[in-house]
Amino acid sequence: MGVGVSTACHATGAADIAAAAQLACLLEASAPKPGNVSPGHHFADARYEDFLASATAIGEPLRTAATRSLGATIRLAIDTTGHWTRSNTNLGIVLLLAPLVHAAIQVSQSMAAHRTTQEPSWAVLRRALRRVLETTTVDDARDVYAAIRRAAPGGLGRVKAQDVADEPTITLLDVMRLAADRDGIAREYTTAFEVTFERGAPALAAARRDGLPWDDAVVETFLVLLASGPDSHVARRAGAAAAAEVSQWAAGALAAGGIRCPAGRLAIGEMDRKLRDARNTTNPGTAADLTTAAIFVVLLSGGWHSTQGGCGGEPR
Repeated sequence: MGVGVSTACHATGAADIAAAAQLACLLEASAPKPGNVSPGHHFADARYEDFLASATAIGEPLRTAATRSLGATIRLAIDTTGHWTRSNTNLGIVLLLAPLVHAAIQVSQSMAAHRTTQEPSWAVLRRALRRVLETTTVDDARDVYAAIRRAAPGGLGRVKAQDVADEPTITLLDVMRLAADRDGIAREYTTAFEVTFERGAPALAAARRDGLPWDDAVVETFLVLLASGPDSHVARRAGAAAAAEVSQWAAGALAAGGIRCPAGRLAIGEMDRKLRDARNTTNPGTAADLTTAAIFVVLLSGGWHSTQGGCGGEPR
């Protein structure tokens, strides 16, 4: 699909790219995705407004990303978030958005240098992303380890090689390769964001073309991503069987019509009730993070104004 960085991004570069990243966070948090925080649906340790504050906090670290390494950008974004919330609201999101932002800024700078106004395709952005990932260093890994320890995500456990409680001795990309079989975010690093570019962003772009408003389109994208495979956040906290079951619920909700029809919305509501417990053990956090990355890619392509009118499905 040929979609590119928006005209606004051409005009002011890093500022608009960072703004798109913040908007992606806000759109993701505001959509009523089953099992996640959204307006009126809070967790015991994180409320909706914590996610709004987190989206605000990462703006400056992302806007100035070109002045520092990828790992340092991730670490600064998590440190800044920590001044606003005491819970882990955006570690996965930052791990995904930071390399995308670095890539988008590089593309924007290259276009400005060549005085071109032609919008690059997703393939151009993904090639730049691949370069960002392939040139990571041990220092990047060290900064990311520090960010992970600061965010303190639940259910990490211990691993034999390159554990986050220790100091890394290999590059960030190589660290992610070691974790790719058990973590969806790490797997994105090793595949140049395959799920984001080949599944999430196309699903969101299609939903918007069909006339779905942002909240419905985001929920549909989230369900598509969750149905495509077990959520590693759920697997880490509740086990592989629970993660597989949650993905089956998402597939069932889509089969019932998803957000586009009354039966599907009932299935989504029932899924949401099943997913909520006191400790949020079955919160599909990785699918939510991947949804944010997909939103960002679509926004970079000028997707904010990609459709007009109301929902393409049945009246609510």
